[in-house]
Amino acid sequence: MPTNVSRMSRTLVLVVVILAALYLALCAALFVFQRALIYYPQPRAAGSPETLLTLPVDDVQVLVSIRPHVGPKALIYFGGNAEDVSRSLPDFARAFPEHALYFMHYRGYGGSGGSPSEEAIARDAMALFDKAYTDHPQITLVGRSLGSGVAVRLASVRPAQKLLLITPYNSLEELAARQFRWFPVQWLLQDKFESWRYAEHIAIPTRLIAAEQDEVIPAASTRRLFSHFPEGVATLRVIAGTGHNSISDSPEYLKALEDP
Repeated sequence: MPTNVSRMSRTLVLVVVILAALYLALCAALFVFQRALIYYPQPRAAGSPETLLTLPVDDVQVLVSIRPHVGPKALIYFGGNAEDVSRSLPDFARAFPEHALYFMHYRGYGGSGGSPSEEAIARDAMALFDKAYTDHPQITLVGRSLGSGVAVRLASVRPAQKLLLITPYNSLEELAARQFRWFPVQWLLQDKFESWRYAEHIAIPTRLIAAEQDEVIPAASTRRLFSHFPEGVATLRVIAGTGHNSISDSPEYLKALEDP
């Protein structure tokens, strides 16, 4: 009998060791390949040399789809993690006729060089703002989905005039922890996009635009972000009957962006 108990104990230990090794292997894979789960680079569908700006940052060429316009106003747009921003430019051109438009292709997207990361995108965003600001002192920042984290961070360190956040989240870490709940995401994640941290320093008029049926960003995450803005700075608008990707199909979408 003791022999059988000993064998069972050794078997149990072996099973625990195998499961622990498998779990650690999965953690390692999640750490190594995490950016492949965050960023989905898209090719650029539209654009010509006349509608592209090449922005050199850290020896990398970042491409920006543009609609030039002479005047003080400009709009800088940061898209979602699987978005070709050149496709969104025509609608914004009609909605914002008095603005020069700058739609940044993240590193690895739309012909831009390099590989995307939170810090690299933040540097690129500041470089683009500084470039546009020399000709357009009244800049509106727009960020959609992943880009909302880029836009709010930029607004906390640059003199933008207005901030528009489409389907925004409180933090990417929070979303990842919800999706990978059995893993220590807080230790593994490199690009956390903690929008709440930057929201506390925003003083310009800000609008959060949420999809009523967003299947990617929980409504609670958007509300938590909203709560971090100083009182009176931000407003929250929910577009009825829309999802995370279909929100821009609603006739209320561009209206929500244009409304003062």
